[in-house]
Amino acid sequence: MPISTIAVLGAGAMGSGICEAAAVAGLRVISIEKAQPQREAARERILASVKKGIERKKLTIASPDEVLSRIDWQPDVAAASAADFVIEAVSENESLKRALFVQLGQICRPEVVLASNTSSISITKLGAASGRPDRVVGMHFFNPVPVMKPVEVVRGLETSDAVVAATVELAKRMGKTALVVRDAPGFAVNRILMPMINEAIFALEEGVAEASAIDELMKLGCNHPMGPLELADFVGLDVCLAIMDVLFTQIGDPKFRAATLLRRKVDAGHLGRKTGRGFYEYPAK
Repeated sequence: MPISTIAVLGAGAMGSGICEAAAVAGLRVISIEKAQPQREAARERILASVKKGIERKKLTIASPDEVLSRIDWQPDVAAASAADFVIEAVSENESLKRALFVQLGQICRPEVVLASNTSSISITKLGAASGRPDRVVGMHFFNPVPVMKPVEVVRGLETSDAVVAATVELAKRMGKTALVVRDAPGFAVNRILMPMINEAIFALEEGVAEASAIDELMKLGCNHPMGPLELADFVGLDVCLAIMDVLFTQIGDPKFRAATLLRRKVDAGHLGRKTGRGFYEYPAK
C-alpha cells in the first residue's frame, strides 16, 4: 500500500517528534493539534531539533525549512481524511483515544491504516472502536523520537498481516528499527521497564536510599544510561502512573500496584521535567 502522506494527531513531545522523523524521511505530514500554542511550540521544537541535527552532521538536508515545508499544521481531526496512514499520539487516556478512533473510522478512507502511539492501551479495543479492526495497529515510538531507534509494532487481535507489514516498512522509512509484539498490557518494553521504575520509587518511599544514590547505583551497577527515577522524570510521572494502572487493572497481579509516592507526586502536579519538578528539580532555562 503506497504511503506518501501521514497524519499525526497530537503535537506534544511525541507527536512533534513523529512529525519530524517522518518529514526528515521525505514524507508529507499533516500535524493535527487543536491548540494553537501547542502547534507553535511543536514547530519550534522541530526547528531546533533539525538545526542541531544539521550542525552535528547527523542530517544531510540543506536546511530546517526543507523539513518544515513538508508539514501542514491543522487544528481539526477532519484533516486526517487526506492521509494515507494515520498515527494517533495524544495523551495516554483510553477514553480520549477510543473517541478519536471512532472519528477516524468514519472520516478516513477504508484502506487507510490507523495506528496508535499508545504505550500501554489495548490496540484491540481501539480497533473495535474504529469499526475497522483489521486496519488498526500499534506504533509505539520512544522519546525523543528523532533519536531513539526502536518502534514496537503492536498486532491487535484482528490486525491483518498486510497492515503489520506496511507499518514495519513505514517505520524503516523513518529510520527506525521495527519489532513486532502482540497486544498485551504494556506490550514488551513497558511491561518490563515500568515495574522496575515503580520498584525504585518503592525503594525511595521506604527510605532504602536517596533518589540520587538509587540512580547512581543503577547506572554504575547495571550500566544503565539513566537511573530509574531520572528516567521516570524524563518520561513523565503521569505517564508512568497511567501505565502502572493499566498493568494492574488488566493483569490483576499486585506486583503491578503503583507506589503511593508516585500517585502523590502526580496528585501534586510534580510530573517531572515537563513541570520542572518530579523526583528532581529542573530550573527553567
